[in-house]
Amino acid sequence: MDSGSQSAEFYGRLRGMARPLHRPSPRQAICLAAIAILALGYGFSMRYAVVEQSAIGIACGNDGTTWLCASRRTVIALFTPQVFGIAALGAALLNLVRPSVVLWAVALFASGAGIVLYNVALSALAVALLILSLARPVPEAS
Repeated sequence: MDSGSQSAEFYGRLRGMARPLHRPSPRQAICLAAIAILALGYGFSMRYAVVEQSAIGIACGNDGTTWLCASRRTVIALFTPQVFGIAALGAALLNLVRPSVVLWAVALFASGAGIVLYNVALSALAVALLILSLARPVPEAS
């Protein structure tokens, strides 16, 4: 046997043994892209239009009871203890173990908002795990 036929036989066996990778369908991918864009838009609008505006901070500091002040306080209360990053990392880890489009959506939204809202390290790790989960084979049917 020549080396060419041996390598063709070897790669043929590898191709036959490989299970398909877990990939979202085109419709799911479009929905996930829309969720990622919404998360980034939410993060940018909250950070640059609400949290970092000194006029809004001064107005909300003097017993502000408007919805804008409530949303500002909520976002600050969530990004200070790294809730966006922890939620993104948790959803990405669960998605790595058990792939699901819902977990993708949760991880994408939390990491998109977390990257913009000061939770960069954990949110970036969650995005890396999401990318890694694309290389995971589809679970075998039980």
